[in-house]
Amino acid sequence: MSFDSYFKKLHESILYGNDSCDCLSSVSEDIIASTGLIRTVKESDNNLYIIGNGGSAAIASHVQNDLCKGAMVRAMVFHETSLLTAYSNDISYEDAYKEHLSIWARDGDLLIAISSSGRSKNILKAAAFAKERGCKVITFSGFSPDNPLRLMGDINFYVRSDEYGIVETAHAIILHCITDIVKHES
Repeated sequence: MSFDSYFKKLHESILYGNDSCDCLSSVSEDIIASTGLIRTVKESDNNLYIIGNGGSAAIASHVQNDLCKGAMVRAMVFHETSLLTAYSNDISYEDAYKEHLSIWARDGDLLIAISSSGRSKNILKAAAFAKERGCKVITFSGFSPDNPLRLMGDINFYVRSDEYGIVETAHAIILHCITDIVKHES
C-alpha cells in the first residue's frame, strides 16, 4: 500500500463513515456540536471523562492532555494501572470503567467513549451507565456499521473501515480537530 492509497482510504473512511448523503457537512456539524458540549462542560464546571482500550486508551490520554493543558477543561481518563487492575481483579474488566463512573459521574458531565470495534463490553457498559447518570456521551467507533456503540451517544462518530490503523488514525484526527477548536476558543 502506498502513502497515497492509505491517505485516500483514511480520507474516505472519515467522510463516508456515517452513510449520509452529505457526509462532510454531517461530520463538520458533529464536530461543532461536540465542541459545544465540551464548552458547556467547561463553563458549568463539570467533568469530561475519556475512555478506551489499547490504542484507544492512548488516544484518550492524548486528548485529556490537550484539553487540560490547552483548554483548561476538567478532563480525566480512567486507566491508571493500579486502580484499573484492582477493579478488573475484584469486580470485572467489563465493569471497571463503569465503577470509575459510579464514583465520579454526575448530571451534566460528558463521556467520550472510544472503541475501534464499537463492541468492547467495558466501553458499552460505561456509556450506558453514563447516560443513566445524566451525562452526555460522544462515541467513536469503526469496523461494522451495526456496532452497538455507534448508536449510544448523543453524538456518534463512525469510521467506515475494518483496519485498526485507519480507524484509530481517523479517531485521532477528529479528536484533534475538536480539541484544537476548543483550545482556540479559550
